[in-house]
Amino acid sequence: MTQDKPPTGDEPTPSPQDLREQVEATREELGQTVEALAARTDVKTRAHEKTTAVRQQLAEKTTQVTAQLRDKATHAAQVMQDRTPQPLRAKAAAAGGQVRDTAVHVSELAHDKAPEPLREKAGQGMRMARANRAPLFAAAGALIAVLLVRHVRRRP
Repeated sequence: MTQDKPPTGDEPTPSPQDLREQVEATREELGQTVEALAARTDVKTRAHEKTTAVRQQLAEKTTQVTAQLRDKATHAAQVMQDRTPQPLRAKAAAAGGQVRDTAVHVSELAHDKAPEPLREKAGQGMRMARANRAPLFAAAGALIAVLLVRHVRRRP
């Protein structure tokens, strides 16, 4: 706000136009101050803005971490594949095929004998596994390679 100065007597008396301009400037400044105070007291709007900002930051961080994890899993699978000798990879592929065939057979048996609610839950799990197929296969391949390497090293 404007500072009121006591008249000293030396200053000329302000004209009515000057007084109107001062009053208008003071009103403008007072209006801005009231708007600023009203914005500070509007807790609901401030909380909503803060929530929106935090939600956006969380979404960005989640996207970033997901991409980093996917890159690391892909890199780890590639490193394991590069370090695993070809005969061992062939055995792992064959073992994977056998595991897949056995899993299909067991799944058919379980499907025939399982109650309906259990089948629905299993179907949900299968849909999730299919949606995340690449990371799941990378992890399974890495696990099989590690197990085979450990098995080969234990043999005398």
